[in-house]
Amino acid sequence: MKTELISVGTELLLGQIVNTNATFLSKELAELGFEVYFQTVVGDNPKRLEEVLQLADERSELIILCGGLGPTDDDLTKDAVANHVQEKLILYQPAVEKMTEYVKRSGRELTENNLRQALTIENGEVIENPNGLAVGYFYKKGTQHYILLAGPPWELEPMFHQCVKPILARISPSNGKLTSRVLRFFGIGESQLVTKLADIIEEQSNPTLAPYAKLNEVTLRLTAQTFQEDPEVLLDEMEATILQRVGEFFYGYGDDNSLEEETVKLLKTHKVTVTSAESLTAGLFQSTLGNVAGVSAVFPGGMVTYSSEIKNQLLGVSTETIEKYGVVSKECAAEMAVRVKEKFQTDYALSFTGVAGPESLEGQEVGTVWIGLADPTGNCQTFHYTFARERQTIRQMAVKNGLNILRKQVSKDFSK
Repeated sequence: MKTELISVGTELLLGQIVNTNATFLSKELAELGFEVYFQTVVGDNPKRLEEVLQLADERSELIILCGGLGPTDDDLTKDAVANHVQEKLILYQPAVEKMTEYVKRSGRELTENNLRQALTIENGEVIENPNGLAVGYFYKKGTQHYILLAGPPWELEPMFHQCVKPILARISPSNGKLTSRVLRFFGIGESQLVTKLADIIEEQSNPTLAPYAKLNEVTLRLTAQTFQEDPEVLLDEMEATILQRVGEFFYGYGDDNSLEEETVKLLKTHKVTVTSAESLTAGLFQSTLGNVAGVSAVFPGGMVTYSSEIKNQLLGVSTETIEKYGVVSKECAAEMAVRVKEKFQTDYALSFTGVAGPESLEGQEVGTVWIGLADPTGNCQTFHYTFARERQTIRQMAVKNGLNILRKQVSKDFSK
């Protein structure tokens, strides 16, 4: 059943609020086997809403509208849909009683515009709103199915779970189930990943495969449609094929997972600790780690040593190193990592130095980054990068690469 979401509200078009309802509904519908083909945002204008409804009728069978069910003059979704399907709006008496009781408790007077929220379409089916006063409704006309839901997420989501899911099961009982799995990759660009998986993407049928680019990383969403069979079997087979080709860049699963979470989890699993000395990133690495709950178990603290004097006085980087090689050098990065590891007595230590801009430093171009990694054996490696971005992005990319360097080293150390 081709599905379309129509979000109603000028505030969405102005960017005053984020359309989280579309994200929520798309995910929920996919799990129920309903494929969302189109998403539309339209302002509070009856003519434009009618145009959107006419277009939706031509290309979709299930049309879900969000927002515009309130008491004000710009809440016109019910009126527009009723006119579109040539039905009357009638008062839903239980909603009127609920509203009357609500305004009585709050010490206010029931006004005519309040009653707009109790209107429902004649010959339709009411969708109750457990967290609000504006009821929604379900209406079927020919092959078209219309569902109207309140706009506030705290109202829309319970309406969907409690009322809409049973309706969807009734109107399309044989829908297959869509199950997704998200694979996360770091250190490979979207174009390179797509090139390596080109034949899989070209020949995909079930499961399907969709790449999404993020800052210095890529996610792959695998989606399997099943009826009786186990979707995990299909997803496992495709994942195995993908990881045979690009497994070296794979670091975890999920929409909300992050490189720092995976790195902290790995450190906790193996009961090892890390510290850092930061110049270029000015504490951003430590702050990023600090976003992960429970990080104190593996991260006792670190140092921000921005100037040459502080690198020497507090961290212990030799003046000879600074004078001979400069602070933007592999020698300085290595010594920073070794010294901070000694001071904090951790298993691993990372260091960050470089040029974030806007001007060059020590003859080094903006975007030059050195990262040092000291490991439990006393060995220290250095990694050189050149990032052609603006200042803050250079710092963020340095932190992400540092996390990945640490993650890969810990994985390697404990795979022996």
